Amino acid sequence: MKKNDEGFTLIELLIVIVILGILAAVVVFAVGGITQDAEQNACKAEERAVETAIEAYRADRGSYPTGTADIVDGGGNDGFLRDTPEYWTVGASGAASFSGPGATGTDCDSL
Repeated sequence: MKKNDEGFTLIELLIVIVILGILAAVVVFAVGGITQDAEQNACKAEERAVETAIEAYRADRGSYPTGTADIVDGGGNDGFLRDTPEYWTVGASGAASFSGPGATGTDCDSL
C-alpha cells in the first residue's frame, strides 16, 4: 500500500453508522411523545369547543341540546360547531361526555 492512500477505515465507518443509529433512535422516541401530547391537546380543545357550543345553544334556544346533532351544522340546524366532534358527544341532558376512539377513561388524559 502507498503511504498517501486516503479514505476511511472500516472501523471509522462502523463508528459513524453506530452514532447515526443512536441519533435516529432518540429522534423516533422524541417524536412519539410529541404526537401523544398533540392528540391530548386536540381533545381538550375540542372539549372546550363542545362546552361552549352547548352554552351557546342554551343561550340561543332557552334549553340545553338533546344530542350532538343539535349543535352541529347541517340537518336543518344553524349549528354551533362546523363538524361532528371526534372525542365528545352530547347526551340527552345536554352534558358533554368523552367517547372518542381509544376512550378508556372519562377524559382526554386517558388517550
